Amino acid sequence: MKSLLLVIDLQNAFINKNTKNIPKKVEKLIKNKHYDEVVFTKFINFENSIFVKKLKYSRCINNDDRNIVINVENNKVFEKSIYSAVNNELIEYIKSKEIDKIYLCGIDTECCVLKTAFDLFELGFNVYVLKDYCGCTHGKIRNNNALNILKRNIGKDYII
Repeated sequence: MKSLLLVIDLQNAFINKNTKNIPKKVEKLIKNKHYDEVVFTKFINFENSIFVKKLKYSRCINNDDRNIVINVENNKVFEKSIYSAVNNELIEYIKSKEIDKIYLCGIDTECCVLKTAFDLFELGFNVYVLKDYCGCTHGKIRNNNALNILKRNIGKDYII
């Protein structure tokens, strides 16, 4: 049985008063070496993206915003331009490494973490959300609401 820690969007653009403690917690989690593999995602926005056009969200267009705030050396980084981290490249990686348990952490619980968890769940993977290692730029209430939605939709035993 192999495990994967999937760290979602721990980037400059998503660090604020509500998420500032997440990077240090995730660093400690990685240093404990409880996972066979650790990978990161990086949200890449573009000037003509759906996020800019419909939401007026223009963060993560420049490299400063895109930078991951902890050391990712020796770890694979999957770039994405949508909420979910799930794409063919990630699925191939999971299968090639024979991963059977996927642990999610990162920012933002109510969109990127939630969407990734849903997608992995629907594809039949054993996916767990590490609630103490997730955060929401819009605060604790939104974070807790997302965790409650996840409990209902992927199972309360998978939010740990």
